[in-house]
Amino acid sequence: MLRAVLAVAWLCCGAAAWSQPYPSKPVRLVVPYAVGGSADGYTVLMMSNTHAVNETLIPKKPYDLMRDLAPVTGVNYQDLLLAVHPSVPANNVKELIALAKKSPGKLNYASSGPGTPYHMAGELFKYMAGVDIVHIPHKGSDQARTAVLGHQVDMMFDAISTIVGQVHAGKLKAIATTGKKRSSVTPDVPTVAESGVAGYEAPIWLGLMVPAATPKPIIEKLNAEVVKVLQAPDIKDNWAKQGAAPMPMKPDEFERFLRADIEKWGKLVKATGMKVE
Repeated sequence: MLRAVLAVAWLCCGAAAWSQPYPSKPVRLVVPYAVGGSADGYTVLMMSNTHAVNETLIPKKPYDLMRDLAPVTGVNYQDLLLAVHPSVPANNVKELIALAKKSPGKLNYASSGPGTPYHMAGELFKYMAGVDIVHIPHKGSDQARTAVLGHQVDMMFDAISTIVGQVHAGKLKAIATTGKKRSSVTPDVPTVAESGVAGYEAPIWLGLMVPAATPKPIIEKLNAEVVKVLQAPDIKDNWAKQGAAPMPMKPDEFERFLRADIEKWGKLVKATGMKVE
């Protein structure tokens, strides 16, 4: 995912070289973004699933995503990998669910914090599989990963690109991936959905938004230039090796995508009574 940030950052930093009147100065890419402060069209938010989740999870936040920001395009997405410590006596989703149901509340999973894709993937799994697995939040995915490697925590959902090396090294066991279909990086690892939790899907994605007052022609220009980068063969090839893929969309397509994602995670938050602690 960092490669996505760098690719778009390169595009934005080189924006002054474009021949069109806009932009006349470098565009600032903010990761993450605090709403307000900069001139329209020159501040861009790199956002993810977390922003969609927070629309319901944090109802009293000082901004409204779809009111205060305007969609530009998706950037990329990849599936997560459900990995467990080798000592956990489960080798597939069926065995993991059986283990969790045998001892409710005994198993736990790590995440990089409340509302993150890793957390929500775990909560969706718990809800759809009907199991009680304890969430152990950390301050970052590196800390969460370290906790699982050291077996302070039993398992976690993590981006394939960052955790697959630990699986190949035998330090973790791959149980399943979270996409609609198997990942090309882990073709022998089944999806959660095909392993018995029908309809389960929880990828991680990145996208770009700008302040809502940004003129439509500027949004369209940003969209066109970013999509050019996303469709570059070297970008596609590099991401494919990591298990990621470009997610280019027109602004209106990305808006529909965002609203659907907000609705999806909003239903889970409400159904489970999830709160930010």
